[in-house]
Amino acid sequence: MKDKKLCGDMKDKKLCGDMKDDKKEIKMRNDIILSEVVRLVEEGVSVTLPVDGRSMLPFIVGGRESAILTKPGKLKKGDVVLAWTDDRRYVLHRIIAIDGEKVTLMGDGNLQGMEHCTTDGVKAKATHVVDCKGRRRELYTPWRTMAARLWQKLRIVRRYLLKIYKITHRIR
Repeated sequence: MKDKKLCGDMKDKKLCGDMKDDKKEIKMRNDIILSEVVRLVEEGVSVTLPVDGRSMLPFIVGGRESAILTKPGKLKKGDVVLAWTDDRRYVLHRIIAIDGEKVTLMGDGNLQGMEHCTTDGVKAKATHVVDCKGRRRELYTPWRTMAARLWQKLRIVRRYLLKIYKITHRIR
């Protein structure tokens, strides 16, 4: 499978000593970048996409990590996917329910609020996370799968767990 890396603005460049500050920076709108990501994934290319935001904490750290995206294949509860939601935007969130053609998504770091899309709206599946030093880790090892299921059940105390996580990992 081909692999394509789309570079973005990593806010926390100082966290990784090997990132060069002298690289020329090109800024593009998210919708343009994500449309290209979707096109490449549909062609069978694996795309590494920098993640921004905190909605997938603690499993994906925005501004510090990237997600490797591939064709989604058969969808199941627990998959982390790039989806075009009913409110007409892209999100990288976890599937929390599938009912026929309707998919319900929620970010691991979100305390409330869910997104909805159709199965056709799921454009890619995240398979790995890559940190700024290039270290890859699988998203679906038995331990991570179990941890994600437990995290869903802890939604009522997630606010406190996220606060502790952000403090201990120096995340704003």
